[in-house]
Amino acid sequence: MAAQTSAKSLLHLSSSSSSSSSCPCFGTSKQSNLIKLRKTQVGFEPRGLTQHTKPINVETLSLSYKSGIRVVVEERKKRWEVKCTAEGIERGVLMGRRGREEAVAPAKVLVPERFKVVALMACVMCLCNADRVVMSVAVVPLATKFGWSSSFLGIVQSSFLWGYILSSVVGGALIDKYGGKRVLATGVALWSLATLLTPWAANHSTTSLLAIRAFFGLAEGVALPAMGIILSRWFPNHERASAVGISMAGFHLGNVAGLLLTPIMLSSIGITGPFILFASLGLIWLSTWTQVTNDPQESQLISKSELRLIQAGKTDSSVSNGKFPPIQLLLSKLPAWAIILANITNNWGYFVLLSWMPVYFKTVFNVNLKQAAWFSAVPWGTMALSGYVAGATSDYLIKAGVNLTLVRKIMQSIGFIGPGVSLLCLNFVNTPVHASVFITIALSLSSFSQAGFLLNIQVRISNSFGTLAAIVSTIGTGYFVQWLGSFQAFLTVTAALYFMSTIFWNLFATGERVF
Repeated sequence: MAAQTSAKSLLHLSSSSSSSSSCPCFGTSKQSNLIKLRKTQVGFEPRGLTQHTKPINVETLSLSYKSGIRVVVEERKKRWEVKCTAEGIERGVLMGRRGREEAVAPAKVLVPERFKVVALMACVMCLCNADRVVMSVAVVPLATKFGWSSSFLGIVQSSFLWGYILSSVVGGALIDKYGGKRVLATGVALWSLATLLTPWAANHSTTSLLAIRAFFGLAEGVALPAMGIILSRWFPNHERASAVGISMAGFHLGNVAGLLLTPIMLSSIGITGPFILFASLGLIWLSTWTQVTNDPQESQLISKSELRLIQAGKTDSSVSNGKFPPIQLLLSKLPAWAIILANITNNWGYFVLLSWMPVYFKTVFNVNLKQAAWFSAVPWGTMALSGYVAGATSDYLIKAGVNLTLVRKIMQSIGFIGPGVSLLCLNFVNTPVHASVFITIALSLSSFSQAGFLLNIQVRISNSFGTLAAIVSTIGTGYFVQWLGSFQAFLTVTAALYFMSTIFWNLFATGERVF
């Protein structure tokens, strides 16, 4: 009974007619006389009720209470939805940011395989020429030590070419049979061994030195034919001049490396220092050559799109048949003789400067060996850059639609006329700086030949003629210096040869390979 009485008098609202503001939940006032509830044994009873309070129907209170609960629940639900929405937006922003970062993240860049091939080719050509140049610098202290004359010095310098002339022909046949990759690797291994043994041979006897240098030339003679064959198979026609230019840039940088490092090694370690260094670099290069193939079709790393690009850019039938034409047929064609004469002229001038430049600066201008090396290195460095420019220019003209034969003739004319004029100017210089400037111009312009006759170097018999000319010019320079006491006369003969070969080339050369 008491419970019923307590339930009926559970709550009373204290309201003021003048200043009440109803709550949507319970209709309570905002004033200080708000209902305060005290928990009792059976429920809640109001505290501080006044005489103005009036009872509220329980059913009405129940409806109000339920309505208030509904409002509270809805408000909490809204807050929960807002919170979830905010968290969802935050997660979405983070995920979107990450997605955008993944979207803008660059894909893995795949370097075309032909670029890797030409990079390795440039490195081995650099090593090839550096090994040659070591002797051109080391021969100066060796000549002092053993008392060699200028004429005999020329014989020592030319001994490298004795083996080179043989392998330039035999090497081509070996490349046809075993492939450029294997033949080039064998050549690098053998010439690195010969480089390592050179100091020992020089101390043993003159005969041993000449023999080891001839063996060195025999091993290096395969480098240029292998380069020509491998690049012709890995590059389309419109990129071939650039590929040759990059490879030959490495070739000329080998001169710079050899000329600058050899004097340092000689003064710090001794005569064996530079030979050990460059022999070791050859063995390191061999470890990187294993993944290269003779033909892009044999490569497991090349993409299909790159292979299609290479195959679509080839027109030379000689690249695919791999057969060496009969010598009688070869020598019956004037374009072949244009290539042969160009090779003779190029090797004549090139090996004169390669073999005698340090001696030239030391003899004519009386500079020490380190200064002579620096004066000699600058021209080869600029030749490396100009060779690439020549190749890129040639490819650009071909892509622009200029006739292929005309492009080859333009490049070759620049490559011969420029050096001829520069060598004549050497007769009038009085300082080593001016001499270095004209030699730099001569070698820089001669690199344009790389976009001329050198792209037709498949006529391998021309290598033999060119090597024979290099032997004659290297030995002949020594005798000219000994008999006449100067380099000027021989440089004039070399300039005349440049001019004559330019005329013959423009009359009979073609842009395509002869066979």
